[in-house]
Amino acid sequence: MSSVQEYDAIVRTVQHYIDGGRSGKGADMKPAFHPGATIFGYVGPDLFAGPIQGLFDWNDQNGPATQMQVRIAKVDIAETVATVRLEIDNWTSHRFTDIFALLKVDGEWKIMCKVFHLHG
Repeated sequence: MSSVQEYDAIVRTVQHYIDGGRSGKGADMKPAFHPGATIFGYVGPDLFAGPIQGLFDWNDQNGPATQMQVRIAKVDIAETVATVRLEIDNWTSHRFTDIFALLKVDGEWKIMCKVFHLHG
């Protein structure tokens, strides 16, 4: 694949995550993630860390974020690995910076880890 095709494939993967945030359904974002994916970040003073299912559960409880605005701030690709930085405003009144580590697994890009910052 060309670098443009790889970029587009990565953006399609991340779009599942964005769509799931907007719908409020963890199942909608699940296709973006590898089953063994993890999440790390702070919610106030508390570390939110562990299997990615924690994100899906939070998203289901949080509900739809139909007014969420998302910008892909950066995509960096090196053969079979990539990073993506998202800036997210108004995820049900929250502002996040998300950084994803992706791996190309069996020809498909999957998020392996999400690290986030919840802005005050």
